[in-house]
Amino acid sequence: MNHCHGAAVLVVVLGTVPLLAQHVVRVTPATVQWGHFDADGKPVLAVKSGEVVTMDTICGVPDMLERLGAATDEPIREMKQMYAEIKDRGPGPHFLTGPVAIDGAMPGDVLEVEILDIRLRSPYGWMMIEPDAGELPEEFPYLREKLVPLDERSKTAEFSPRIHIPVRPFFGNLGVAPPEGRLNSAPPSYNAGNLDNKWLVAGTKVYIPVQVPGALFSVGDGHAAQGDGEVCITAIETNLTGVFRFTVRKDMKLRWPRAETPTHFITMGLHPNLDEAARRATKEMIDYLMTERGLTRDDAYMLISAGVDLHVTQVVDGTKGVHATLPKAIFTTAQ
Repeated sequence: MNHCHGAAVLVVVLGTVPLLAQHVVRVTPATVQWGHFDADGKPVLAVKSGEVVTMDTICGVPDMLERLGAATDEPIREMKQMYAEIKDRGPGPHFLTGPVAIDGAMPGDVLEVEILDIRLRSPYGWMMIEPDAGELPEEFPYLREKLVPLDERSKTAEFSPRIHIPVRPFFGNLGVAPPEGRLNSAPPSYNAGNLDNKWLVAGTKVYIPVQVPGALFSVGDGHAAQGDGEVCITAIETNLTGVFRFTVRKDMKLRWPRAETPTHFITMGLHPNLDEAARRATKEMIDYLMTERGLTRDDAYMLISAGVDLHVTQVVDGTKGVHATLPKAIFTTAQ
């Protein structure tokens, strides 16, 4: 991919603290990968560890959105441009903005992705029932599409006049390039990718094992709201802007992605079998408690049973997800 010409300086205000976003990546055919993470992808931007980047994303099919009644806004115009100009597509469905290279990131390191802010780009989201997909394909063997108005002021999604869902935007898909070749954007993996984890909102840090020099981070699949499981195949999909701080962590060694919120530490298990995904999330939490908190293996296992929750992340991406959430408040001393 070509070098991104959309770099700029932007001040982002979170609460009362201004943050300097040194770089901005807009959506263009030169800054979007369609359906894959690529070990040989040419960076659209290179940044230093600790720098802040604002990244626009799109999510949807423009003809469908206009047919459902969405006004033709900038993200829909961007989608139309992607369909017209990007010929290198798949195998997954996602528009991924990137990749961004982080100087000094090497295989074996961990990329810390701090999600500083997430903003809606459009006043609508959309949902879909897709034939041969979702958790109940035999019971819903047809296509149904739904436009969902989003109200930024009330931070709600109008599923129907009588049902308003709180908007908690997050990116369903964010990750780094694989060690070689291309990786389908649909199933989550060791590179993170399509985690569809609703905990990854603004204020969260995601820790991803680096596979190639520069890490090559990409992001997309914006969600306005999602339930654990994402059972019909979509969340309330939408167009988002994210503000990220990238930090190379040479003091960490991980095999699988993890995350941290202000209140919880999160480990993840990924496998086509949901039981195995739960086992992997549990083993990852045991490893964290032993390595970072000094517990014995037996105590770690028992603490998870007493004080950690296992959540079904999603069951529709081929590779299923379970995440374990450990409340920081149970520890009487700071880490």
